[in-house]
Amino acid sequence: MARRAGRRPPPSPLPQLEGVDAVRLRMPGDGAERWATVREHLLGRYGAAIGNGRVEAMLAEGRFVTAEGPVGPATPYRPGGWVWFHRDRAAEPEVPYPVGIVHRDERVVIADKPHFLATTPRGRHVTQTALARLRHDLDLPLLSPAHRLDRLTAGLVLFVVRPEDRGAYQTLFRDRRVRKEYEGVALHDPAVRLPRTLRSRIVKERGRMAAEERADGPPNAESRVELLAHRGGLGRYLLLPATGRTHQLRLHMSGLGLPLLHDPLYPRLLPESADDDWSRPLQLLARALEFTDPLTGREVRYESGRQLAAWPGDGA
Repeated sequence: MARRAGRRPPPSPLPQLEGVDAVRLRMPGDGAERWATVREHLLGRYGAAIGNGRVEAMLAEGRFVTAEGPVGPATPYRPGGWVWFHRDRAAEPEVPYPVGIVHRDERVVIADKPHFLATTPRGRHVTQTALARLRHDLDLPLLSPAHRLDRLTAGLVLFVVRPEDRGAYQTLFRDRRVRKEYEGVALHDPAVRLPRTLRSRIVKERGRMAAEERADGPPNAESRVELLAHRGGLGRYLLLPATGRTHQLRLHMSGLGLPLLHDPLYPRLLPESADDDWSRPLQLLARALEFTDPLTGREVRYESGRQLAAWPGDGA
């Protein structure tokens, strides 16, 4: 146990920028024979990706730091040592919708995420994420998500305030002890018999945008689909996932022949655009979370205050 604790990185000497943590880099334990200085290691590690000139400029600006201070030209390489820095970030289009707060206490923040806003920094979405916004706006730099919600899906996300409580809430989702209710809008087809429970095998390969259903193994995804109402050729559906595979509800609805309105991936991949079309949000909403709080033992239920644009005025 003592050896594990010794490997834990020290706290970052750099503050967050707009709610985003600094990158943490550990220097390889066998690198002393290759690099005499931290500068040489950084050039070797990042020079090909961003250019030696950019690495040198960041060094001159003092943007690479160790626990002892900024990295200089002669800072010695220390096997197993740590370096922190903030990446250069491309400009991000601002998602023009606020993150709602359904509930907040000393343990959790239940956020009501809008469409188009990622849950956590990833890829080209860094500051325009629910996590970065909440850390900054609520002054909670240690806030972390207990689970994730697709960027295009709106609704409830549970964030944990204190690091020591994170495991308890993450375990709830891992062990499927959270009842999730989603609402979706899609075409209505009276020939599709509902309610129905769907089970299939869903696989999401790294580097591919869309997941797919396969028959090469046992089912790993289960969803119940119920029709709540229909009008004007559209249906409003209650979606109850028993598992949490990537794009599970979107795939299952598409498999029924009822793809969710404005879905850019299912049943077919639409041409990717650099800009989101704010007028066509995916019609999927994480409506409710219900569970026994692992720290208080209380039964709790939280509900989104949002409505889907294709079905206004008739939300839960």
